[in-house]
Amino acid sequence: MSKKKHHLPAEEVEALSFSDGQLFHDIYGTPRSAPRVLAPVADTHGHLGSLHEHNAAESLARAAAAGVRMLIAPVDIAAEFPRKWADITTFKGWFESTLSEARQALIKLAAADLCVSCDLPAEYLFEHTYFMVGAHPYSAPDYNQEAEQRLFELLEHPLCVGVGEIGLDFGPYCEVSEEVQRKVFERQLSIAHEYNQRVELHLRDGADDTHAHDLALEILNRMGVPKAGCDLHCYTDGPEVMKPFADLGCFVAFGGAATFKRSDDIRAAMISCPEAQLLSETDFPYMAPEPLRGGECTPAMVVHTVERLAELRWQQLDIPKEKTYTILWENAQHFVGLA
Repeated sequence: MSKKKHHLPAEEVEALSFSDGQLFHDIYGTPRSAPRVLAPVADTHGHLGSLHEHNAAESLARAAAAGVRMLIAPVDIAAEFPRKWADITTFKGWFESTLSEARQALIKLAAADLCVSCDLPAEYLFEHTYFMVGAHPYSAPDYNQEAEQRLFELLEHPLCVGVGEIGLDFGPYCEVSEEVQRKVFERQLSIAHEYNQRVELHLRDGADDTHAHDLALEILNRMGVPKAGCDLHCYTDGPEVMKPFADLGCFVAFGGAATFKRSDDIRAAMISCPEAQLLSETDFPYMAPEPLRGGECTPAMVVHTVERLAELRWQQLDIPKEKTYTILWENAQHFVGLA
């Protein structure tokens, strides 16, 4: 009878890199080769303030070592203040110190020869780590005048690139009424229009319907898609649900779920998505991609998702992997207004 494997603590897994020279290990400590990135990689949605098993700064440094050169971190102006940060000043200080500490952590990774080759220097990530601000559907009941004032103030920060994540959630984990969710979603979408901000949407349907996507589509058709851009973050449905959003010009971001064995519908959506609207993300600390599934996701892991997406487009569409890497990077730059 074989012995059952036990998960290793995150700090033990990461320490293995300095003994065997492998940047990635699964939750059992088995080394997993880092993909050879064919262009800089972007994580357009990851919760930098929500890591529990990993240090935020060290995770950011590992992402830089893996070839990640852009990150967008959503910040919930209703739920994360004052629970995580006492006020806006505290948040700004944390954000700046995280970037500073990440630069120092990268020095250690570089000294151990753990940085993959990339067209842009690893430090580029620390100059292009952005954040978005908004109230998630879960925290819609706490969206009040104080929370909205935080949103307005943070939108003025030079590293803030939009309103998000906002949207609708009618899944099993959200008990907020449809009326409250819709009202808060529409209010934040209106602000995005008024201040010419891009948005990232969180849309989760119920078990047997597409109501969240249907209602969001009705709202976008009525209020308009922000000229600055709109992204369906962490897309987990099939091509039919995606198509009307793509027709409106929305970006569609695919994360770790697209690598799971039973995610054929998500992969079909990715294959059918107009390539100018494709984005890559993690939604860390959730949904670590294969072959690292099971542990806490970190921003470095987006390179495994991008490698899988590039491989699928090569296999099914005969598109060279390098082109997919390049498209995903160029789209991310376009989304944040750099191209």
